[in-house]
Amino acid sequence: MSNIMKKFFLVFSWLLLSTSAILLGSSAYNFYFLAKDNSLPKSELASLPKIQSKEESRNETKIVTTVIESADARAQIIAKFLERYNSPIKPYEFYGKKFVEIADRYQIDFRLLPAIAMQESNLCKTTNPDAPHNCLGFGIHKSGTLDFDSYEDGFERAGSELKSYYIDQGLVTVEQIESKYTPSSNGSWASSVNQWMAEMRYDDREMGKENKNNASVLEFVKEEK
Repeated sequence: MSNIMKKFFLVFSWLLLSTSAILLGSSAYNFYFLAKDNSLPKSELASLPKIQSKEESRNETKIVTTVIESADARAQIIAKFLERYNSPIKPYEFYGKKFVEIADRYQIDFRLLPAIAMQESNLCKTTNPDAPHNCLGFGIHKSGTLDFDSYEDGFERAGSELKSYYIDQGLVTVEQIESKYTPSSNGSWASSVNQWMAEMRYDDREMGKENKNNASVLEFVKEEK
């Protein structure tokens, strides 16, 4: 091969390799920016729904439930409970707050007294005519039924005695309280009270039926300052 041919071949090869390199670089450059342009910005990615595992979903539900119950929506939860069953004690907001005040004063679960009232008198609908303000079946003796000057007085007395003669004596679950409050019961009293407490826990009737258990009457006690 002559020198001229060799030079021609080298120049042609160099041009071919250079052109290929330029085309390859251009394609990579275009591919990179095309992919970048088609990607979602971070703000849009953040708005996409997150696929949760069952464990994450359970944990999130638990957190939400705790927030609802521990925040001071307690009076509102009781007021809604009274309204749901058309209790004659009104206004509901007033008695919701009253139940919470008594619960805090005697360090008992805010759901306990309204749950007992539901079990004993359908939230004050079916009280003894001789004791119209006794909604809790409290102080029933052979000689008669204890009555009070007002519903509030009845709730106050019951809260005080449940604290002193039940909870402070170690009776801290609904079933334990049943054994002294209504010893003739076969467990149905405790089952019902637990259901009403569960209903208020979830603020939902069906959830109350599905999730009742032997509740601690110290579960949602507000700590003293």
